[in-house]
Amino acid sequence: MLSSRDKKSIWHPFTQHYTADDPIVITHARGASLFDENAKEYLDLVSSWWVNIHGHAHPYIAQAIAKQANQLEHVMFAGFTHEPAIKLAEALLAIAPAYDKVFFTDNGSTAIEVALKIAYQYWHNQGQNRPRFVAFEGAYHGDTFGAMAVGKTSGYYDPFFDLLQEVTFLPFPATWLEDTTVEEKEAAALIALDLYLEEHANETAALILEPMIQGASGMAMCRPSFVEAVFKRCKTAGVLTIADEIMTGFGRTGKMIACDYLNGVYPDFLCLSKGITGGFLPLAVTLCRDRIYNAFLDETYAKALTHGHSYTANPLACAAALASLDVFEQEQTHQKIAALCQMHQEWAPRLLANPDIERVRHQGTILAFNLKNFNPGQTKKFKSLVIEAGLNIRPLGATVYILPPYCLTAEQLHSAYVRIIDCISQSK
Repeated sequence: MLSSRDKKSIWHPFTQHYTADDPIVITHARGASLFDENAKEYLDLVSSWWVNIHGHAHPYIAQAIAKQANQLEHVMFAGFTHEPAIKLAEALLAIAPAYDKVFFTDNGSTAIEVALKIAYQYWHNQGQNRPRFVAFEGAYHGDTFGAMAVGKTSGYYDPFFDLLQEVTFLPFPATWLEDTTVEEKEAAALIALDLYLEEHANETAALILEPMIQGASGMAMCRPSFVEAVFKRCKTAGVLTIADEIMTGFGRTGKMIACDYLNGVYPDFLCLSKGITGGFLPLAVTLCRDRIYNAFLDETYAKALTHGHSYTANPLACAAALASLDVFEQEQTHQKIAALCQMHQEWAPRLLANPDIERVRHQGTILAFNLKNFNPGQTKKFKSLVIEAGLNIRPLGATVYILPPYCLTAEQLHSAYVRIIDCISQSK
């Protein structure tokens, strides 16, 4: 059995193997569905950790990778370049025209790490020592050490606290449908930011924020007007800003990037990954402006950014990303995104009326809610029941969320909601 061979040799991520069930062996996938070794189908309602945006095994992207593999599979990216990387950089800058340069890396954590390092060295190259960073309570930005430092209130990193750089965390005004306290929470958060900037702006390298949705800590959502106010205050105070759009990029919030909701207010850095290759291959980017890039130009190597990875700008991954962007146009993906948003809106009142559900919120293709008064045993039972019901859902504590591939049909989503509500009822 493949599952027993797996158990003998593999250590899985985010897994307590002492108590975890054996992993499900997936043999193939198509569209919004995964299939196990017994041919059981699972609707992939979390896009396999938020990466699969067009559906599994999309033939156009697969063909693009195969074509590139027969031409150039990889070349080191220091001293060399290639057409897929150049075309992808140009395409990304067209999507996000507020930016001028693209730095390639391999995954979301390192895209964040790069932004933090560039921000710190930007000031260092100008003779300023700015050791402080500021983030928001509950944020998750990845699992490398810099990313852990700015996400240490997410609850994932307790064993490493003594090794993490000190970071100031501000309150995050999470909101939901029928929330009557949102303005009060936003005002308190902005006051906290104002007080921080008044005292520490000249010591601060950058502020980092997941615009509109904090992902891994429970799909906490805030209003775009709050994000806009944060970035404006930082710009006035001379503090660099980093948008972590690892999850929210490529249509998840209803627009191509979440920052497009901000009325022309864009942060200094934009980090993208997850959906960038349509779920096929690892790739990530950190976008910045020329004024940041120019601070690294010098006759000496000392001011250069000494950061890189062996597979930086891998041609296969770049080809997959370009093909994924093509699919947006070929399949009218933005219409599919709008349809998913509409379906979530239609289901929201039914969820609000359920006595076992609270804090219903949705944005674009993402809907989330909390299980009300569920103890750990009931939550664990719910997780097992949704798997039995053929749904790939990975709750974040008491938070249940749906973040599907854009190809999910109205019929599939309706069926999923019915099964989810039934599983909630059976879990009590």
